[in-house]
Amino acid sequence: MKGLSITLLACTAFMTVSVAGYCGEILPFVEQKSNGHINWTRGIIQAAGVGKPDETGSTRQLDAKVKALYHAKKNARRHLISIVRNIRIDSHRDVASIADTNYSISAKINEMVFKTPEIEKLRKYRADGTVEVHIQIGLYGGLSQLVLPREIQQIEPLKTVRKVRKPSIQQAGESSAPETFTGLVIDARGIALKPALVPRLLDENGQEVFGAAFVSREFAVQWGTGGYSVDIKASRNNPRVGQNPLVVKGLRTSEPGLSNIIISNTDAAKLLSSSEHLSFLKECRVLIVVDPPVN
Repeated sequence: MKGLSITLLACTAFMTVSVAGYCGEILPFVEQKSNGHINWTRGIIQAAGVGKPDETGSTRQLDAKVKALYHAKKNARRHLISIVRNIRIDSHRDVASIADTNYSISAKINEMVFKTPEIEKLRKYRADGTVEVHIQIGLYGGLSQLVLPREIQQIEPLKTVRKVRKPSIQQAGESSAPETFTGLVIDARGIALKPALVPRLLDENGQEVFGAAFVSREFAVQWGTGGYSVDIKASRNNPRVGQNPLVVKGLRTSEPGLSNIIISNTDAAKLLSSSEHLSFLKECRVLIVVDPPVN
């Protein structure tokens, strides 16, 4: 098991940090699990499995190797299903809570995992005949479509109606128009946070300022409602949040689940005062910066 853990960590380092789409080049936030991990930045779940040779010694060497590989893949898929079932959807639910009450979803998850191919370049043969294999599945796309809450709906583009006003001269000392933000960066370093598919952002009064109701399903399925990073500097310039993101500080998380982040009323008001915030929140242009996990 110790050797398996070392290999899993090596695989995490092996995986490319540069990601297409929203993610860009940022240090990944990887949550280690027994026999696998979840890379919340890249949106990848990976699991490992080990197959032992026939202990009776009654089979031919080639057959024993084939059987060991078969059992390794079987174990890897079993481990992958276990990791998927334990993914937090939000502060109240995980995938298991949905799959166990919906046979169709459970069956489709099992089918997706069964069809997941092995990452052959990571296959490892040991001196004792044991085989170690790795398989991975995307956190977003098909899996997210299955398990994301129904309250995340498709949001149609807002139609802006222009009002023609008489030109006016700005009075001395009068505040200018609100700053235009291109995304949201939440600095959640230093607080106890557990990643989830649908994190929520609350003000100090418990009022939701970001969550399932703010995002459009097409973006949530493809990219996740919010991304995760452990690099605050790179996050400010990440393609996901654009060139001028609003940066807010997470004060603490709330029970249960520790996936909801509380920010100050001042930051919440600043977010909601931006006329563009509905647009970039709808497109899930949100990045949560966390401390590197201690594994």
